[in-house]
Amino acid sequence: MSLLRNLNRALTATTGLQVRKAAPVAPAVPSRATAPTPAAKKPTAVYRCPAPDDLATDRLLRQPVFIMSPVRSGSTLLRMLLNAHSRLHSPHELHIRRLEVGYGSKLSQKAMSALDLERGDLEHLLWDRVMHRELVRSGKDFVVEKTPSNAFVYERIRDCWPDARFVFLLRHPVSIAQSWHEGDPDKRSYDEAAADALRYMKAVDRARKGLTGHTVRYEDITADPEKEMRRLCDFLDLDFEPAMLDYGKKDDAQVVKGLGDWRDKIKTGRVQSGRALPAEDDIPELLGPMCRAWGYGK
Repeated sequence: MSLLRNLNRALTATTGLQVRKAAPVAPAVPSRATAPTPAAKKPTAVYRCPAPDDLATDRLLRQPVFIMSPVRSGSTLLRMLLNAHSRLHSPHELHIRRLEVGYGSKLSQKAMSALDLERGDLEHLLWDRVMHRELVRSGKDFVVEKTPSNAFVYERIRDCWPDARFVFLLRHPVSIAQSWHEGDPDKRSYDEAAADALRYMKAVDRARKGLTGHTVRYEDITADPEKEMRRLCDFLDLDFEPAMLDYGKKDDAQVVKGLGDWRDKIKTGRVQSGRALPAEDDIPELLGPMCRAWGYGK
């Protein structure tokens, strides 16, 4: 200690500095990993349902038709059959529910609220305008929209267009899963395809219970397209047109890659036979309840 004291005296006299014993360094405590904060769920857009007296002002479309169907259930075939009708226009999948509106400022939000228009109302105006534009360009009377994910928001679609008409397209759940897997086998194993497609099936099932409409099966369309198109035209209060069955002659440029089924079977322009129904033993446990609910299997 005397050596340190003498050293500090000398250092103080010459440099003004001193030597101090370093304090013991506490061992580093590893920080506890914290789970990432989940992204906040985007709030549902607020909207109001237009009253019957307001429809003429709030909506350009009249009686739009929505096909509620799971993925890989034959919706592209159905919309092409319908599009071949002289009064029905059924474009590729529009995915309108993903069209969203945002406010550029609080002042713009205040201005819209003063007009009794909330964000959901503005989105509905946009959806209606996009579909009406497509219908006007076609020169026909009614538009048919068939995006499968519409089933997830069937209530909002019903509220947006109170006069909308709904067609429910069903297919054997196992055939749906097989087709969904075959569409991109590197992306989805069969089990993954079955689980993913089941989400759409359940959404369609909820829509069938919550809406009034017409149900048609893919297997029935491929077995007897004229019979099923006549039934569907009756529901839509339209005359059946034989040209619907030979849709390829009506328009051979309807299929857009990534916006529906565009395989060679669809491109033939005529209804082709569907695949054989799976045997009871081929129905996985996951899909069993839906098969029974839709009348497939025991």
